[in-house]
Amino acid sequence: MTYLSRIRINPLRAQSRLLLSNPRVMHGAVMGGIPGAPGGERVLWRLDADNPHRPHLFVLTSSKPDWTHVIEQAGWPDADGEHAAVRDYAPVLRQIAAGREFAFRLTASPVQNAQAPSNPTPAQVARLAARTDNKRGRGFRLGHRTVAAQLGWFLDRTERWGFDIPASRTDPPAPGLDSLADDLGSRAPGLGRPDPELAPDARAAPRETNPLREVRITDRQRHSFTKSGGGPHVTFHSATFEGRLRITDPKAFTARLVEGIGPSKAYGCGLLTLAPLPAQKD
Repeated sequence: MTYLSRIRINPLRAQSRLLLSNPRVMHGAVMGGIPGAPGGERVLWRLDADNPHRPHLFVLTSSKPDWTHVIEQAGWPDADGEHAAVRDYAPVLRQIAAGREFAFRLTASPVQNAQAPSNPTPAQVARLAARTDNKRGRGFRLGHRTVAAQLGWFLDRTERWGFDIPASRTDPPAPGLDSLADDLGSRAPGLGRPDPELAPDARAAPRETNPLREVRITDRQRHSFTKSGGGPHVTFHSATFEGRLRITDPKAFTARLVEGIGPSKAYGCGLLTLAPLPAQKD
């Protein structure tokens, strides 16, 4: 079975502040709620903190979890209300069908593989220096940092994920797309400026696609932390996408729901959640 959990977080507690600020610590708390050996199953999670006074943690698991430790350390253990809602995900999966539309939210880490970053770190400089003239070598995974590049990454991949994003019904563009329109200027129909993170030869040409779709970026973050035990330093960029989608390939779409989208899944990226559109409510 598959379960979707929603846990209320009290942002005023000391442990909560640590969880909210460090994806590595939150990952450890999430894995602590899963029975059995760590790493035994795929776990997806996402922190929704658009209301800083009432952040919620969403977790998708294939075994039934226990969030007692999170509630005791970072919630309201003695207050009224449902502190952790754990629901069977099967009713949602049964609604997946071609042509069905949903409202959605996704926090993902948009990236591109490139042979050379424009501003390499010392570690990247060492990797580049170790290459020989006749050996191309493994590329670098670089995070997209502009709104235009992040939105382009998303729209370029929806077909393989089993859905599409309908054209925007608003005029002017929906909130969140204004900055994209500013980037475009007179260069429509492309997706704006190339990402400065990429070397010139790795920057993709503007997409020949109308950018005014039913999707907006509602949050963008840069995450930086060190792995436990003095491990390597981790830095990545995330973007939260919200809007309306239409299912085109139920099998591929279901796989992305339960397996996640994009990299950095251990650190709060990849969980796609759905909600009925107003017209579809009973």
